[in-house]
Amino acid sequence: MLIVALGLFSKTACSQENSHSDGHENDRKPAVAGKFYSGDSASLRNNLATFFEDAVPPKNGGSLQAIIVPHAGYVFSGQVAASGFNQINPDKKYKRIFIIGSSHTTHFEGASVYAKGNFVTPLGLVPVDTAVASSLIKSEKLFQFTKSVHADEHSLEVELPFLQYRLRNPFSIVPIIIGGQSPENCRRLAAALKPWFTDDNLFVISSDFSHYPDAAHAVEVDHLTANAILQNDPQLLLSALDKNEKANVPGLVTSLCGWTSVLTMLYLTKKDSTYNFVHLQYMNSSNSPYGDTNRVVGYNSIAVFTTKKAGQPQFSLTDDDKKQLLNLARNTITAYVNQGKVISVDTTAYSAALNSRCGAFVSLKKDGQLRGCIGRFTADIPLCQVVQQMAIASATQDYRFSPVVPDELSNIDIEISVLSPMQKITSIDEIQLGVHGIYMTKGGKSGTFLPQVATETGWTLEEFLGHCARDKAGIGWEGWKTADLFIYSALVFGEKE
Repeated sequence: MLIVALGLFSKTACSQENSHSDGHENDRKPAVAGKFYSGDSASLRNNLATFFEDAVPPKNGGSLQAIIVPHAGYVFSGQVAASGFNQINPDKKYKRIFIIGSSHTTHFEGASVYAKGNFVTPLGLVPVDTAVASSLIKSEKLFQFTKSVHADEHSLEVELPFLQYRLRNPFSIVPIIIGGQSPENCRRLAAALKPWFTDDNLFVISSDFSHYPDAAHAVEVDHLTANAILQNDPQLLLSALDKNEKANVPGLVTSLCGWTSVLTMLYLTKKDSTYNFVHLQYMNSSNSPYGDTNRVVGYNSIAVFTTKKAGQPQFSLTDDDKKQLLNLARNTITAYVNQGKVISVDTTAYSAALNSRCGAFVSLKKDGQLRGCIGRFTADIPLCQVVQQMAIASATQDYRFSPVVPDELSNIDIEISVLSPMQKITSIDEIQLGVHGIYMTKGGKSGTFLPQVATETGWTLEEFLGHCARDKAGIGWEGWKTADLFIYSALVFGEKE
């Protein structure tokens, strides 16, 4: 079926190659422009406009965390793909977009993340976040950068024009190609990606579904596979793929060509009720004027929403609650630094949530760098009073910094982390980087890192523990191995939001 797509756009392929021949030598040039989609920018924009006009409208499922979209020639799968990309808020400013596909051209084990250069499409250059790519390679041995793996691979390239057309703000990508057939490797890759699976990053998972059964069998197979994905359970997906294979469906070569990519995502979301999987659209190539019913490829688009960040405390704060706490912290610090006075707090003026008993940290940042951070885990006073006390402490009592002076106030940003109760753990396997903060104590010494530290540094789990043990608790790099360990989660918000 892709032979038809090749014929449709063959006249534009050479001009596309020539138009980007002067780019940086490490930039990944288009490999399938003029084949899977138009290599002419004007024609490509017109095609995308048509797809988005007919796409499934955005669902109100929460904050979009990931989409599963097809990667075939646009004449076959473009409409289904557009329904997935149409779930993206076009005005959202993502820190980066992870695009993950499974290798169709090269056999290798692990995953190749593009770490040098950018991607180019007929619609222009797409920056690669090479810093994050390099961090992933450092964090997990399965990650590597093999440029040749990406050279002819179409599964990532075909998704980029949809992003370029849909998003109004600049964005960067982390392009990842997964090789091999190992579920265990998928689990390890997911563990390394977990710190980045946050609301300010988007994950695009590239995969077609059944390959080459007739149309009737494709509908059955694709429904079974999609339904397993919607259950958010990696083992159910593996069982569905095994069932499809053992059914001996005539012509069926695979029921999910990017199964390693989808499985990796399911290990990120696995059985977490905060994630809501929504099926958007199904078609197969027989629905295209260029397809037939005897030998088809299936396409599904699925969105993954989250109503709250995984692992955050069970209680919640409204936007007004957050603003009140930030204003309280700001006014408290200003009054204390300028006049040495502690402003009074009328707890009756605050909501029940702000009067709840829980711990909190207040962090101060100046020009993006930490300027002070102090907090407490437990509280016998209302949250609003905890925040006030920690605001003063962060500004004046953090031994790592001199006290904040009046001239600095206008350049300081405030961030508050409201903490869940601590839970003692017996294995470090219970720690989810980017989700859990860690607290350790040994011989009267203790130290902690907030959950966001792992995300901001890109540390591995052992680096997270080692730095906390050595730099915060003062018990040596390996001191965590004999310390009492606790985890907690945090609801984090700041003035910059």
